[in-house]
Amino acid sequence: MEVREIDLHVKRNFDRWHSFLIEHGISGFAPQETAAIDRTFIWNEAGQIIATGSIAGNILKYIAIDDAYQNGGAMFNQVVSKLMNEAAQLGRFHLFVFTKPKYIKSFSYVGFHLLAEVEDGAVLETGTPDINDYLDQLPKINDQHDKKIAAIVMNANPFTLGHRYLVEKASRENDSVYVFVVSQDVSLFKFDERFKLVKAGTEDLKNVIVVPGKEYMVSYATFPAYFLKDDQNVGRFQAKLDAELFKNKIAAPLNITRRYLGSEPYSKTTDVYNDELSKVLPPEVEVRIIERKKNVGGKIITATQVREAIQRDDLSMIKNFVPETTFDFIKENIGLLKDRF
Repeated sequence: MEVREIDLHVKRNFDRWHSFLIEHGISGFAPQETAAIDRTFIWNEAGQIIATGSIAGNILKYIAIDDAYQNGGAMFNQVVSKLMNEAAQLGRFHLFVFTKPKYIKSFSYVGFHLLAEVEDGAVLETGTPDINDYLDQLPKINDQHDKKIAAIVMNANPFTLGHRYLVEKASRENDSVYVFVVSQDVSLFKFDERFKLVKAGTEDLKNVIVVPGKEYMVSYATFPAYFLKDDQNVGRFQAKLDAELFKNKIAAPLNITRRYLGSEPYSKTTDVYNDELSKVLPPEVEVRIIERKKNVGGKIITATQVREAIQRDDLSMIKNFVPETTFDFIKENIGLLKDRF
């Protein structure tokens, strides 16, 4: 048996790999899925692929093994161990895998721990720092389990007066509010910039705690769904999985009993996400959907409009949509921001 790394940019390699995965029930090959792959390995026997697995960032994906070589799990263990060792050589010691529920036990045998499970899929992690380490380092308040704690998850690309309005409302209605800022850098504003703008824009609200979401908050860049059969269900699958993870692994230990969402008149993706959260989180976590704030001209405030105004150099329009702290940052860095488009 031969184990080797292949270059998926070589068409012949990609076609063989693609055909093997199709034969073994994996049919999702969206460009954003395959483009994220760093390394891919295949196991060959007599010139035929009998197993494969890939590393994408700190995610193991596209793992498949021919039925004839299952060997009671020995081949599966070999594939996953190989991927984990290769990831370690890349300095990646905290890993995730998204898989079908029927493979949860297999991954648990090689050291993965379940984070969330829904009908169509599950997400597991291994290594450190894990979710317990993440929770331990979050700021806490006195008598947290006797307080009314709320949460907001936001990308804040950038932080607008609409975001501020949502945080203010949650701040007034609860003893304390966690604002989780999505950590993945897939936005115009980098994570460090977004995090600083949220902190600066809420600094006067003393019961608001701004924290990074790390890998545990929704990010469509890191929630692969390549193993799903129906691409139309991908958005709902991602939202369900994210909601289950939040409810059981984040909200429960932090005593978060309320989650605030902004209404979404424009984005179907966000609307679906809000809908799924409203189904999954209650009764343990009450969902409050707040009507979006409008500016003095009666326009709903969105970060999309701010980003479009940056492209146009329209600082006067931006000023009506963002807090002063965000405006000052944009004004000082508008050239840099425009270069990122």
